[in-house]
Amino acid sequence: MRGRALLNKLNQPILTKSANHLFVMYLEVKETARLYKLLTDKLGSDTTEAMFKYIDNKTERSVEATIKTLAIKDDIANVRKEASENKAETIKWMFVFGIGHVAATITIILLLVKK
Repeated sequence: MRGRALLNKLNQPILTKSANHLFVMYLEVKETARLYKLLTDKLGSDTTEAMFKYIDNKTERSVEATIKTLAIKDDIANVRKEASENKAETIKWMFVFGIGHVAATITIILLLVKK
C-alpha cells in the first residue's frame, strides 16, 4: 500500500511558492530514490531494475512520438503556402475546364442547329 501512495505522490506535481524548477526536480529525484528502495526491498533488485528500465523506455518512446507529431511554426507556414498555391492552381484549372465546357456546349448546339 505504501508503494501505491508513493506512486500517486509521484504523479502529482510538486509546487512551491517560488516555483523553483530545480527544487521540484530535486524532490522528484528524492521520491524516485525512495520508491526504488521500497520496491527493491519488496521485489528484489533485478525486478525493480527491470521495471524502472521498462518505465524509462516507455516514457522515452512516448516523448519521442509526441515530439514527432508536434507542428512547429515553419510547418504551419509551409502548409499555408502550399494551400494558397493549390488554391490558385485549382482556380486556374476550373477556368480552363469551364471554357472547355462552354466550347463543347456551343459545338453541340451548332451541330443540332445545322441538322
